[in-house]
Amino acid sequence: MRYWSIDRPAPSPLLDLSRVTGLVAAIGHADNTTFAAEVLKTLAEPATISQCTVFAYEFGNRPRTVSVADHRGGRFLRDVADVYSRHYYLLDGNQRVISSAPQASPGSSLIIHQQTSDDIENAGYRAACYSDPQVCDRLSLMVQPAEGIWLSVNLYRDRTYGNFEPGEIALVEALAPLIGHAARHHYVMHGQNQLGIPQLMLARVRRLCPSLAKRELDVVRGVLEGRTAAEIADLMGIKPASVITYQKRAYQRLGISSQRQLFALCLSTDAP
Repeated sequence: MRYWSIDRPAPSPLLDLSRVTGLVAAIGHADNTTFAAEVLKTLAEPATISQCTVFAYEFGNRPRTVSVADHRGGRFLRDVADVYSRHYYLLDGNQRVISSAPQASPGSSLIIHQQTSDDIENAGYRAACYSDPQVCDRLSLMVQPAEGIWLSVNLYRDRTYGNFEPGEIALVEALAPLIGHAARHHYVMHGQNQLGIPQLMLARVRRLCPSLAKRELDVVRGVLEGRTAAEIADLMGIKPASVITYQKRAYQRLGISSQRQLFALCLSTDAP
């Protein structure tokens, strides 16, 4: 993997005005496929992009799918995105980018991260997110719309065409400011509205107890979302008994013993 900041982007190449108009019109659209679909239309021909997903990484929580589009249609790619956010996001190089990115004012930085299938050591992650969707390379345009929040516009290359060539990367780099800022405004107008009370409460839990493990946080998130142990187990791919175990461990770390106390802790005005 490699990543780099765009400080002085090259002049954007000429684009069909209808493509730019379509991308701008998609900003804030309620349909969760529209924005990614317009990004795909903008880049499909010049850079041979076949799939696009937009993820929001909010306050260190599990990523949330903001928009997704596949040239084949259907919900196959959305299912892949769900698998990624459940099981593999911590293995993604995007996490390394987020953790190592220099402190900057939200909205001021634009980072491109390239990750090929050969960069992924975990066989399950490589199979689920690259081999099965038939992609071999990915360029991620990463922007920060607000403190504690990152967006990643992921552009996937069909393995039929091989990895991105330098000229194609340069084209994406030239168009990155347009796409990145459009994604940021889309999130502010629509995606941010999806950030509900459970996510905000989970962010408070993380601040109260940074030592909570990933599995414990995932279980707490499920509880805050009103899910049963069976539903949480299905989402996490584990047994309901394991959910109870992680829940007990999380409660012990937080110094509480019940769901009622968890909600009281999250809603307390004394909490940071």
